[in-house]
Amino acid sequence: MVGDRRPFADRREAGRALAARLVDDGLVPPGRSDVVVLGLPRGGVVIGAEVAAALDAALDIVVVRKVGLPWHPELAMGAIAAVGDEIETVRQENVLDRAGVDAATFERVRAEEVSELRRRTAAYRGDRPPLALAGRRVVLVDDGLATGSTMRAAVAAVRHQEPAHLTVAVPVASPNACGQIAPDVEELLCLWAPEDFSAVGQGYADFRATEDDEVRAALAQARPGEPEEGSGAG
Repeated sequence: MVGDRRPFADRREAGRALAARLVDDGLVPPGRSDVVVLGLPRGGVVIGAEVAAALDAALDIVVVRKVGLPWHPELAMGAIAAVGDEIETVRQENVLDRAGVDAATFERVRAEEVSELRRRTAAYRGDRPPLALAGRRVVLVDDGLATGSTMRAAVAAVRHQEPAHLTVAVPVASPNACGQIAPDVEELLCLWAPEDFSAVGQGYADFRATEDDEVRAALAQARPGEPEEGSGAG
């Protein structure tokens, strides 16, 4: 479902607004003990921390990386995501076709991004094990969707963990990205999808960059959940 909410003061306000709508719309019934909120670093974790606190839910991360064109890294020709040890890859076929990127080039850039993804996962998570997702209600959160490629990769990676129910919740997104994501999840909640969407930042008065320390602090302060089976925690 897509709302008509206008820009937010910052990510924390956006997270509180998302949590309120998740409850009000019945997407996350209050008092459930099986809810896990997953944030996409970096900004999505700040928002996810607010959602998890409001829902009294566990918080974890799904690390994602854009696979950009070699000559235009900001334009995604795909994306990768990690949940636990598994890497999921999504290709943006329309970009690949227009740019004439061959398979070898895509795989070279993807391999570079996999190395960076694993480095960031270790930096954010430290010795914190991944949470178990099988059979649970998962709320996947980011600070916004532009092309939707990184969220598509995150959704695919989470699906492999066999959650009982998957909701994607974002404060702002392009209508096109919403259309791409919606068929792959049980619920999509976007508070604002303007027809004149130009960038995620237009949804915020304060859209300053989120630092790695903020991600680590959010995870450290979150309510603990159950680690994945076989993670060695316990």
